[in-house]
Amino acid sequence: MIAKIKNGQSTTGLIHYLFDTRKKGHTDPHLVAAWDSFAPDPGRANDADATRRRLVADLDLHVKQADRLGRPPEKHVWHCSVRAAETDRTLSDEEWADIARRIVAATGIAPEGDPDGCRWVTVRHAPDHIHIAATKVRADLRTARHWNDYLTADRELATIEKEYDLFQVVRGDRTAAKRPTRAEQEKAKRAGQTRTARERLRTTVRTIMAAATSTEEFISLLQHTDNILVDIKHFPSGDVRGYTVALEGDTNAKQEPIWYSGSQLAPDLSLPKIRKRLDATEPQKSPRTTNPWHQATVAAERIPHRLEHAEDAAAQAHLAAFGEALDALPLRAPQAIRPQLRQAAEAFERATRSRVQAKHQHARALRGAVRAMVREPAPRDGALLAMFLDAAILVVIAAARWHQRRHHDQQVAAAHQTLIHLQAAYEHTAAAPLTALAQCRPPQQVVERHTLLIRQTMPDHATQVVEDPSFDALTAVLATAKKAGHDPEQLLQQATDERALDDARSPARVLTWRVERLSAGPVPSDRARVARMRSAARWPGTPVRPTTVAPASQPPSPQARRR
Repeated sequence: MIAKIKNGQSTTGLIHYLFDTRKKGHTDPHLVAAWDSFAPDPGRANDADATRRRLVADLDLHVKQADRLGRPPEKHVWHCSVRAAETDRTLSDEEWADIARRIVAATGIAPEGDPDGCRWVTVRHAPDHIHIAATKVRADLRTARHWNDYLTADRELATIEKEYDLFQVVRGDRTAAKRPTRAEQEKAKRAGQTRTARERLRTTVRTIMAAATSTEEFISLLQHTDNILVDIKHFPSGDVRGYTVALEGDTNAKQEPIWYSGSQLAPDLSLPKIRKRLDATEPQKSPRTTNPWHQATVAAERIPHRLEHAEDAAAQAHLAAFGEALDALPLRAPQAIRPQLRQAAEAFERATRSRVQAKHQHARALRGAVRAMVREPAPRDGALLAMFLDAAILVVIAAARWHQRRHHDQQVAAAHQTLIHLQAAYEHTAAAPLTALAQCRPPQQVVERHTLLIRQTMPDHATQVVEDPSFDALTAVLATAKKAGHDPEQLLQQATDERALDDARSPARVLTWRVERLSAGPVPSDRARVARMRSAARWPGTPVRPTTVAPASQPPSPQARRR
């Protein structure tokens, strides 16, 4: 069940609306509950107009008394609508009456057992919802204390859903971006747009933030974006204080642009919060010795481990940075999969925020790699993109699990929706490069050696890997890596140790992309191999990791040092 609460100034206007049978969907309006069992019901009276006037006078009685004393509330009308889900059974009048009484009690409008509670009525004019109309002056002429009424009503509805065996709504934590209003949606439809101006601006600003490396660059990119109007706010000192944006052609009745501040687009798009994230971006060293796509993939592959073991503030930072990676991805993706990637980014946007305050410095590496990736030309084949998408899918699965453990229901739903779009984009992207790799399948005797190696290296997943349709592609990259001088056993060991295969739909694909990325680096020297063997002997159970994991200039993460 969903509640909507508004405050107004006209009891007459609200009662007239609730009993107006000319409105679409208003069938058989009548009272199902009220502060007094003798309250007049215009829906069951012969003279509906006269009865409406009597009902308004009764509801406004204490408001007029407070007015004579000079202390009426500014907006004395409280209006709460409660709607059932489409899949719920049709509730009886008695059941709706019980729900209404519980809502007015929970919100402080008419606390249970309080003889001085506010006057209220509940009108049912459709099968699936009710309207509660109340005046906020109590019988003792004090104004009702209904602070946080939406949250208290929502909490009560969650209990009602369980007791009445109704659909249990996925509830949030008040960190979601504001939903477009009905007026905004209708305006978008009239303009032939599938999304509102607010939603389109939100996507644009998020994409620009994902590409920018500093606050100054963010503002510059924003100002040079087509079809976007930008107004930069300054402090008296001249420093930038904030910004507002508008969509060209989106005007009000006076033909003036409709401006939105960053915080009106989303809670994390205010300039101070954008500045905090951009200040935590790792600068890219020049010249680069590692492919930025590989760097971004490495950073993404580490996120599931971070979500499992890091503190919540660090985990939240990685989720926010990963959301920026998804925002930036359509800029360098083929046209065919951009719609799926945009949908994935828009869905995951909800999973990037929670009540946990992120410490953005923990995600510097991923954020810096994403900025470098955006500045690279689009990859010629789909292998680099497929590699990153393969890692991204496991990140989203881990994110859903992290949010689920913390009962972030809306974020869990958003992660599941993201997964659908990412998997569609991945399947489309990976098909061609995997087919090309499979055509390079090595001779049977080499395949048998690799099969034995896989069974020794990863006994828990060996059967699943060998029987995977992408096994031929895996044997091809292992054979190519061996020809380049790499040790296939070490590559497989590292690919398995650094990334769990339990969540992978196709373990052979996971290993294919990981081995291909690892083998793209330089072959470890004999001295490096001996050092690793000694390290492994000194610390039993520590996986042997070749030097191809990251560029030499990149410092190990705190988690890696602790291991």
